[in-house]
Amino acid sequence: MTAMRRFLPALPAIASTPRRAAISAALIAGIAAGPLAGHQGHSANPTAHPVLAAMTGTASRAPEGAPVVNLKATGSAGATKPGGPAVTGKPAEAAQAAPAPAPSQADLLPQGEPGDQSRIDLVDDQLGNARAIIHASKDLNLPPRAAVIAVATSLQESKLHNLGDLGDLNDHDSLGLFQQRPSSGWGAPDQLTNPDYSTKAFLSALVRVPGWQSIPLTDAAQTVQVSAFGDRYAQWEQEAADIVHDYYSNS
Repeated sequence: MTAMRRFLPALPAIASTPRRAAISAALIAGIAAGPLAGHQGHSANPTAHPVLAAMTGTASRAPEGAPVVNLKATGSAGATKPGGPAVTGKPAEAAQAAPAPAPSQADLLPQGEPGDQSRIDLVDDQLGNARAIIHASKDLNLPPRAAVIAVATSLQESKLHNLGDLGDLNDHDSLGLFQQRPSSGWGAPDQLTNPDYSTKAFLSALVRVPGWQSIPLTDAAQTVQVSAFGDRYAQWEQEAADIVHDYYSNS
């Protein structure tokens, strides 16, 4: 594995970078048609927001033409042996815990090796957040490419730091690994600083982007994030692919 060697500006500069004012109109129409409960002027129905509805299992269907993603953790409570009773407990858990094979380069980088890349050295906390992103993508049964896009997006937005309220250093009310905004309907502050929730919220929007698996990474990420600097996601594609390759089996 190529050593991670290039450093970028310190966190305060990252956190204060101008960013989107709202989710894109296409995603508002496709995945954010309902407001989030618990905020002034929003619906009192917590299942009106499609991310929350999917997470609580109350969503009836995805927008027309969009893949259905179940954001609830899945897994069988047991298996049935031929001619025998259901098997529960440790045998089922052991089967579920079998490590997934490392993805191929074709899975991670369908358009080949990208150019003009940046790298940073990551500490344990950042790697832990990267593994949480990978785990969430696997939990949703999404292909490895989804994890690559999500990790690259977080590298650009927060350098894989789970950023909370930084006061004047915040870009508006942006929070967490993906700098999602409560005021734009992504979730409550405590949800957006939960790596599992914030990743699944990002991924639930990503899979509704037409051609998200085959279009350039920066286009897929920008359609979700609506950043003032939408071309900057591309620089993290190789490092994100390396991270997903190295940690996919044990995340």
